[in-house]
Amino acid sequence: MAKAKTVTGLDMQSPVGVSARKIARIRLEEMYSWDSYVDNPYEVLNLHNLRIASKRLRYTLEIFSEAFPADSGKILKEVEQIQEELGSLHDDDVMIALLRLCLGGQDSGSGYEHALTTVAQHADKGHLMVNPALVEHLLQPSSTLNAEQREGLELLLSQLQQQRESQYETFRDHWYRLKTQNFKRQVLDMLKDA
Repeated sequence: MAKAKTVTGLDMQSPVGVSARKIARIRLEEMYSWDSYVDNPYEVLNLHNLRIASKRLRYTLEIFSEAFPADSGKILKEVEQIQEELGSLHDDDVMIALLRLCLGGQDSGSGYEHALTTVAQHADKGHLMVNPALVEHLLQPSSTLNAEQREGLELLLSQLQQQRESQYETFRDHWYRLKTQNFKRQVLDMLKDA
């Protein structure tokens, strides 16, 4: 996950609105810094980073809502929708990865043992990308799938992949609709110093 950009130059003596606008401009730039990944549905990590950046902007707009114009609620709703669309996409990505891991682990497991080792080595400040206990459970040789279970999981995987494609298109269409409306300019205009 991308680290939030540090906001510098805040003056504790300034009115809250001045600081809120400065923070929100930084968070907006962070969100748009991931724009180049929007057209690639397989940029899973970078689309997740876009989601996190949109969440930071959303929370900034919510926390300081009193400092922004009354019509800023429309902007907040668009940012919230982007975050939710990307959140649904990420949820599907996680489920798809786990199902692939489970189905693949039933075949041989060697490739997934390597993946598990890699995951364990890439702890991010104590937080692993995938819970090793869950991965271990999915790959247990004692939990071999029968044909019916395997078919059910493969069907679920196929449905999730189709759902993800649809959710990605919904997100991408929304992103480009906002670009056509010059959403970034609208937000910057709202954030102009009063």
